[in-house]
Amino acid sequence: MKNHIKIFDTTLRDGEQSPGCSMNLEEKLEMARQLEKLKVDVIEAGFPIASPGDLESVKAISREIKDSVVCGLARALPKDIDAAYEGVRQAVAPRIHTFIATSPVHMQYKLRMSPEQVVENAAAMVAYARKYVSDVEFSAEDACRSDPDFLVKVIEAAIDNGATVINIPDTVGYITPTEIYDLITYIKNNTRGIEKVELSVHCHNDLGMAVANSLSAVRAGVTQVECTVNGIGERAGNASLEEVVMAIATRGDFLGAKTGINTQQIYRTSRLLQAITGIQMPPNKAIVGSNAFAHESGIHQHGVLAERTTYEIMTPESVGIPKNLMVLGKHSGRHAFKTRLEELGYELSQEKLDEAFKMFKSLADKKKVVSDRDIEALIGGQSVQVKSEHYRLESFIINSSNTVSSTALITLIAGDEKIENVARGSGPIDSAFNAINLIVGKEFKLVDYSLRSVTEGKDALGEATVKLKNGGNTVTGRGVSTDIIEASIKAYINGVNKLLANV
Repeated sequence: MKNHIKIFDTTLRDGEQSPGCSMNLEEKLEMARQLEKLKVDVIEAGFPIASPGDLESVKAISREIKDSVVCGLARALPKDIDAAYEGVRQAVAPRIHTFIATSPVHMQYKLRMSPEQVVENAAAMVAYARKYVSDVEFSAEDACRSDPDFLVKVIEAAIDNGATVINIPDTVGYITPTEIYDLITYIKNNTRGIEKVELSVHCHNDLGMAVANSLSAVRAGVTQVECTVNGIGERAGNASLEEVVMAIATRGDFLGAKTGINTQQIYRTSRLLQAITGIQMPPNKAIVGSNAFAHESGIHQHGVLAERTTYEIMTPESVGIPKNLMVLGKHSGRHAFKTRLEELGYELSQEKLDEAFKMFKSLADKKKVVSDRDIEALIGGQSVQVKSEHYRLESFIINSSNTVSSTALITLIAGDEKIENVARGSGPIDSAFNAINLIVGKEFKLVDYSLRSVTEGKDALGEATVKLKNGGNTVTGRGVSTDIIEASIKAYINGVNKLLANV
C-alpha cells in the first residue's frame, strides 16, 4: 500500500526569498491560483510579520484559495504568531507554521539561548498558536545538524502542546540521503506521540541533494514534503516540486508513495513562475527544461520512434506539454486559438482572451506559423500585469550606428495624453531607456537585462526581461515582440508601471 505524500509548496515564501524572485500582490495571487489548480496540499503564502505587504498578500491568498491549506510562517515569538493568524484567519483551512533553531551553532550564536530555553520556547509558542488555529506546524530549524536526542526532546514538547505537523528542515543543505533516512527513522522510533502527527521534511539544495534527500525521507516514512516550483529559493534553492512529484509518480512502487498532484499542470505552473520572475530554466532542467524530452542522438531517435519507453520514462503529456495538434496562423479563428490555449493549460477571462487574440493576430501577420512557444511567450504573465498602467507604448524611432551615439525618440500614452522625448545613449536600448526615464521624470536603476529568442528562425519572437529598482523596491518587467528593440522597450515600460503602482 502506498503512503499518500502531501505536497507543501513554499514558492511564495521560501522561493520568493531567492534574489530576484520577489513578486507583487497580483503575481502572488495568480501563482496561488495556479498552485491550487496543481492541487498542492498546502500553500505557504508568506511570512506575515516581515512587512505590511507580505501580510496583505497572505490575507488576499487566504480569501482566494478554497481547496488547499493556506499557511503563514512565524518565528517562535508571540508577535510573529499574532501576525500569522491575522494573515490566515480568513482561509478555509488555515495553518500557522512556527519554528525555532535546534542546532548547537544556531542556539549559541543566533538565538543565544540554552537548550532548556529552546525547549520551553517551542512548547510555549506551539501552545500559543493552538489558541488561534487547530492546525499548527512546528519546524526545528537546522534539524539536520542538531543532536538527535535533543531534537526528539524538542519535538515531544511541540507534540505535547498541540503541534499537528512536525517538520525536519535541512536548512543549510548539509545532510546526505543515507543520513536523512537514518535521522527520520530514529525520530520515528524514539519520539513519544510521533504517530499522532504528520512528519515532514524541508530540504535545501546547497550540495545538490535536496530532491534525493526528500525522496530518501519519503522512503523512511515522512508524509509531507516541502518544496518549490522550479526549485527556487535562498542560495542554491529548495527541493524542486516537479522533480519530487514526478519521481514519486514514476517510481511510486519503489518509494511506496503517491501524491494528489495534477501532474498535467506542472509545465504550466513552471512557465508561469518563469514569466513572473524572469528567471528561465536551463535547457537541461529535469521535467520542465526545453531539452527534457528532446532526443538528438540517432540511436535514441530510432528507439523512441520504435517504442517511446526505450528512452522516455514519462511522457511530455504527463506533465502538461501537449502534442501540437494544429497549426495556427493568420487565418486561424478565435475558436481555434481559444482551444489551443486550453490545451496549453491557460484559462483566461473573456477580457483577457480578447486582448490575447488581438496580440495573436498581430503576431500572425508577421509570422507564417505561430508555435506553442510563441503563444506562451505572448500571453505568459499577461494575467499578472499591472491593472492600472500609467504608460503604454505608442511609437519609437531609433537612430543607431557604430560611428555615432544612438538616439531614441519615444512616444508614450499616459491616460489621454501622448508624451514624447528624445535621449542619447551608448546603444539603441540604452538610449530608449533614457528617453523613457525623461518622460516619466524618474531615474530607475537597471539591475539586470536579458534577451532571448523564444523560437528558432529569423522571425522568432524575442523575449526581453528587465529588473528595475527604485528605492527598496525591485520588480521584473517583461516584453515580447519580433523586434528585439520593441520587446526591450515594452519590458522596461512594464517594469516602470509596476514601480509606479508601488507594487
